[in-house]
Amino acid sequence: MSSRALAPLSVAGNLFAFALDVFRGLFRRPFQLREFIQQAWFIASVTIVPTALVAIPFGAVIALQVGGLIKQFGAQSFTGSASVLAVIQQAAPIGTALLIAGAGGSAIAADLGARKIREELDAMMVLGIDPIQRLVVPRVLACMLVAFFLNGMVSVVGVTGGYVFNVILQDGTPGAYLASFTALAQLPDLWIGLIKALVFGLIAAIVASYKGMNANGGPKGVGDAVNESVVITFLLLFVANFVLSLIYLQIIPPKGG
Repeated sequence: MSSRALAPLSVAGNLFAFALDVFRGLFRRPFQLREFIQQAWFIASVTIVPTALVAIPFGAVIALQVGGLIKQFGAQSFTGSASVLAVIQQAAPIGTALLIAGAGGSAIAADLGARKIREELDAMMVLGIDPIQRLVVPRVLACMLVAFFLNGMVSVVGVTGGYVFNVILQDGTPGAYLASFTALAQLPDLWIGLIKALVFGLIAAIVASYKGMNANGGPKGVGDAVNESVVITFLLLFVANFVLSLIYLQIIPPKGG
């Protein structure tokens, strides 16, 4: 095989090795608490408003689509439960991850890429400072923390938006919508949504950090690294979502199933 054909495998291997280095860096001391707080605040500041705005149409579209479909089967009483399942299990983690990757991840890749072309990372290694432990670990943990809390916000906003649109546009009954929550939904559905958010935040931060720290070719290389990090993260997120959903459905059977 040519080197061009093996390039994707090489990138995948390097990314996996980078993730292992990040995992090892989690247990090294001292922990960069100040960097962690600064990055968490920055990522939250650039993602919280777009995420809230995206959550409203997410919940509305799901409520309208699910409500219309269920109405054809004469099971309007389950509209609320089906909408909540769709939002908490799928829409909230994915919506959170897309914003984390698109806003937070691109900022991380651009920051580390700029440090790379300015040779700051090389200078840190010459001084005996591990860039992964000093810069990457706080960003990874910050992404995971922000994704965890943003997922809760998207869930609340999405369910509320679905409730409003179901009651107003589909002539749903408020009491029936709320009372049906427990018909199909169960507590593990909330846990899988939160676990997905943590995993998606981890993936977004690791990919962004890897592409940023391996940027080459000046400012254009940094721009290419940012674009590649977002695209790769999106692909990995949907694969991870499929795998996690499959595992969850095998371990926790649907309620009433």
